[in-house]
Amino acid sequence: MTLSTARSGLNQRTQVLSDCRPSDAKRADVLAAYRHVRSETERLCVPLEIEDYVVQTMPDASPTKWHLAHTTWFFEKMVLANTRDADRFGPSQFDYLFNSYYNSLGQQFPRPSRGLLSRPTVEEVYRYRSMIDELVEEWISSSDRESFERLAPLVTVGLHHEQQHQELILTDLKSVLGQNPLRPIYRPTESTMLEGKVSLDWMTYPGGVAEVGTSDASFAYDNESPRHSLLLTPYSLATRLVTVGEYLEFMESGGYRRAEWWLSDGWAQCRQERWEAPAYWFRDGSEWKIFTLTGCRDLVADEPVCHVCYYEADAYARWAGARLPREEEWEAAASSEPIVGNLLEEDCLHPQPAVRPDRMPAQFFGDVWEWTSSPYTAYPGYRPPEGPLSEYNGKFMCNQMILRGGSCLTAAWHIRSTYRNFFPPSARWQFSGIRLARDAF
Repeated sequence: MTLSTARSGLNQRTQVLSDCRPSDAKRADVLAAYRHVRSETERLCVPLEIEDYVVQTMPDASPTKWHLAHTTWFFEKMVLANTRDADRFGPSQFDYLFNSYYNSLGQQFPRPSRGLLSRPTVEEVYRYRSMIDELVEEWISSSDRESFERLAPLVTVGLHHEQQHQELILTDLKSVLGQNPLRPIYRPTESTMLEGKVSLDWMTYPGGVAEVGTSDASFAYDNESPRHSLLLTPYSLATRLVTVGEYLEFMESGGYRRAEWWLSDGWAQCRQERWEAPAYWFRDGSEWKIFTLTGCRDLVADEPVCHVCYYEADAYARWAGARLPREEEWEAAASSEPIVGNLLEEDCLHPQPAVRPDRMPAQFFGDVWEWTSSPYTAYPGYRPPEGPLSEYNGKFMCNQMILRGGSCLTAAWHIRSTYRNFFPPSARWQFSGIRLARDAF
C-alpha cells in the first residue's frame, strides 16, 4: 500500500466538522510527545554503522533494526489499524516479521532468529517508520472526537512501549559491541558526575499498612494496578546502591567459589556459565577492567555495581548479612522520593557514584534497575485489559523477578515508583544492580 492510498483511506474515516474535534491543546500535547519519542529513538541510532543494526548476540536480545521496525508496527497495528477497515498500512510481511509475541495478531518470526533478517534493509525500515509517522501525525491532527478519545490512550501506550525499546536498543547494542573482540565503542565520550564517597548507611521504615500500586488515570501499565493495601513489618533499606568496590570484596572473599551464599539454581548457573565477575568485566593481566558503551576502562570503586543477575545480587546480600528488598518495601520507601537521578536524559550511559548526603536515601531512580526478592505475580484483583494489550504483561507472570527504579538508560518521564520491571533471575545483560535491605525488628 502506498502512502497516498493509505492517507486517502484515513482521511475518509476522520474528516469531520471542526467543532467535533477535541481541544487543539490536547492534540498538540499528544503530537509533541509522539514526535519527541520517535525522534529520540532515531537519535540513539546516530552513532551506529550500518552493520551494527543487524547483529543479534543471544535470544534475549534483538537487532537494532528489529526494534525500529517493531515499535513502528506497534503503532500501525494498535492505532492506525483501528481507524479504518484495512488490515494493514505497511508491507504484509511485516505482520509476521515484526510481531513480537501477540498471538492474537498472528504468527511471529522466531525470536532467536531475528539476527538472520538481512532483509528488509535498514533503509526500508526507516522508510516504513517515516510512512507510519506521517499517517499517525495526520490522524492526531485531524481525527474526529470519538476516534481521538478512543485511540489517543493507545498512542500513549505506544510511546511508553517505544521508550522501553529505546532502553533495549542500548542494552542489546552493548551486548553486540561487548562481544566483538575489537570492543568498539558506541560513543567516544562519557559524562560523569563523580563526587566524594558516600558511605553506606541504613534508613529504617516503621512498617504498618501501606498502599501499593497505582490508581493514576494519566498512565500506568496494567500490572501496576489495582492499588491495594498490605501490611509491612519494620524494615531498613541501604541509603545507596552497592558499589563496585564493595562487590570486589565479595569476589575476593570467594563469592563465586563458595556455594553457601547461593541459591541452588543460581549456583548451578554460576558453575555452568563459569561466572567470575559481573558481565562486561574482563581481566587485563592481574587487574579487572570494564567494557562500557563509551569504551573499556578501569573500574571505579564508588560506582554502583552493574550487570549482575538476581542470583548474584541475592548471593551478595547473603554474604553481606542482609537481603534484597521486597518490592512493596521498595515502593513504600520510594513513593515520597522525587524522580531525579542518573537517567537517560543525563546522557552518561553508565551508573554513577551516589551524590546525595550521607543518611539520605540516594539512587532510588536511575543508575541501575534494583533487584527485589519478589516474584513477578499479579496484584490482588488484577485483570488484564481487553484486546491485544492483554498479552502485554499478564502472560509473563511466571519465573520472573521484579526490579524497580529504572537505570541510566531509562527515560525520566517513563519511570515512576509503581513501575514493575521483570526479568528471569539469570538475566545479566540489563543494567541491573543491588540495594540491600534487612529486617528492623
